[in-house]
Amino acid sequence: MDPFSHPDLARLGRDLRSRLDDTLDAEQEAARSAAQRRSSIRDRLILSADRSELVLLSTADGHLYRGVVSAVGVDHVVVEDAGSSRYVSLSHIVALEPR
Repeated sequence: MDPFSHPDLARLGRDLRSRLDDTLDAEQEAARSAAQRRSSIRDRLILSADRSELVLLSTADGHLYRGVVSAVGVDHVVVEDAGSSRYVSLSHIVALEPR
């Protein structure tokens, strides 16, 4: 009998493959969580611009700006809604809510 065709080895191989898949899934989830914890508001605005997401920005003076992020600069973001553009300073944004 060929030692490499033993039924126990096939079962062991399936078990190990399943464990490896579970481990890889857990590692990917941990990497996603770590990336989200390290990202800044600017990073999230860039993602929203790439996805053409509707966002709601809250600023320090209490204003709310809603629209699609069309551009993100070093110190500002451009939010467009109903044909008008709003330039909002990144230092004044206190909350970002993707819609």
